[in-house]
Amino acid sequence: MKQVYRPLPLALAVSLVAVAGCSNQQESDVKESGTSEQAAVVAPTKAQVVEHYSDLAYANFSDALTTAEALDEAVDTLIENPTEANLAAAKQAWLAARVPYQQTEVFRFGNAIVDDWEGQLNAWPLDEGLIDYVAADGYQYELGNDGATANIIASPSINIGGNTVDVSELTPELLANLNEIGGSEANVATGYHAVEFLLWGQDLNGFDAGAGNRPVTDYAQGEECTHGNCDRRAAYLDAATDLLIDDLEWMVAQWAPGKDDNYRAELLAESPDAAIQKMLFGMGSLSLGELAGERMKVALEANSYEDEHDCFSDNTHNSHYYNGQGVANVYKGTYTRVDGTVVNGPSLSDLVAEVNPELDKTLRVQLVESMAALATMKTVAETDNQPLKFDMMIAPSSERGADIVNGAIVALVNQTGSIEQAAGELGIDSLEPDDAGHAF
Repeated sequence: MKQVYRPLPLALAVSLVAVAGCSNQQESDVKESGTSEQAAVVAPTKAQVVEHYSDLAYANFSDALTTAEALDEAVDTLIENPTEANLAAAKQAWLAARVPYQQTEVFRFGNAIVDDWEGQLNAWPLDEGLIDYVAADGYQYELGNDGATANIIASPSINIGGNTVDVSELTPELLANLNEIGGSEANVATGYHAVEFLLWGQDLNGFDAGAGNRPVTDYAQGEECTHGNCDRRAAYLDAATDLLIDDLEWMVAQWAPGKDDNYRAELLAESPDAAIQKMLFGMGSLSLGELAGERMKVALEANSYEDEHDCFSDNTHNSHYYNGQGVANVYKGTYTRVDGTVVNGPSLSDLVAEVNPELDKTLRVQLVESMAALATMKTVAETDNQPLKFDMMIAPSSERGADIVNGAIVALVNQTGSIEQAAGELGIDSLEPDDAGHAF
C-alpha cells in the first residue's frame, strides 16, 4: 500500500442523478412597471465551483466515516455476542458503509493525496488466504504469491519471501504494515474487502447463485468455535475496523473547511483551472479506465469472478452503481447525504452551460443514461425472483448478463467523451482521462 497507518427495490435513477436546474438559476423579477422579464443568470466563477467541490468531498467522506463508525459498533457487538442476528447486522452495516464510500472514489483520480491513501481502504482483488482459512480445493490466487496461504489468523508468525514477521498481536498498525508484503499487490490485509471477507467468508459458488457463508461460530469462544482461532479472528476484525475509522478520520480532516494546513486549503490555493482539471480528470478516469475498464470490462472479457469487486458479499452491482453516482455528483454539484439532506451548489454543469449549453445538456442526459444502465444492473441483481448477481452476469453462458454489463460500459464510455469535450470548452487543453490501458 502507498499509505501507512496513521495514529489517528431500485431507487429511481433519475431522482438520484438528475437534480434539475442550476444552482444559480434565479426566478423572474417583476419590474415596478408591472412588466416581467427573466433575470440574468449569473454563472459561478471557477473558484466558487472548486470550493463547492471541496464541500462535496467533505460531506461525502464525512458520511463514509459515520457509516464506518456504525460498522465498527456492529462488529464490536458481534465479537461480544456472536449470534446470527448480530452477524447479519454487521453485514448490513458493511453494505450501508459502501454506499457513501463508493461515491468518494471520484475524488481519488486527480487528487494524489486521495489516490495514495485509497489502497489501504479499498484495494482488491485480494488473496484471502493471507488473512484466514480458505477452502482446500478451488482456491484461486495470484501465481507466485508466497503470502497467498499465510493465514495470519492461525499463525503467531508468518514467513513471506524469506521475511519473518511476528503477528502474535493483531493491531491496526501491524495490519497496515502487512499490506503488499512480499511485493504482491494481492496481499491485502486491511480495508473494506478484508472486513468483507471476515464477515462473509469465501464465495465458493463460482458463477452460480450465492455469496460467502461464514458461520457465526467462527467468532464463538470455547468449544463452539469453528475453524479454530476464533479469538484471533475477532481481534483481526476489530483491528481492521478500527483502522478503517482512523484512515477516514484523517481524510475527513483533509477536506475540512476553516483550516490552512490541510489538502482543501492547498487545493483552493491552486489556480482554479488546475483544480477544474482535477475534477474533470477524476470524473473521466473513474468512468473510463476504472469502472468501465478494470471493474467491468476485465471481469466480463475474462469471465472471471475473481475480478469481481465486492466478491465475498455479492454487492458488486451496488459498488458500480454508486461509483457512477459519484461522477454525476461532481458534475452537477450535488450530493445526497445518508441522512437525506442534499448538498447543492456551483457546479461544472453551470460552467459548461455558460459556454456551451448544448454540450451541458448532452452530458447531463448521458449521465442519466449511464445511471439508468447501472440501475438496470442493480435491479436485476436485487430482484426477488431469480436475481442475477454480477458474478453470474459475467459467466460465459450469460448472454443477458453480458448485454447488461456491456450496456453500462458503452454508456460510461459515451459520457467520458463528453467530459473530455467539456474540459476543452473550459480551457483544459488535454484532459486525457486514465483508460487503464483498455481499448474501447
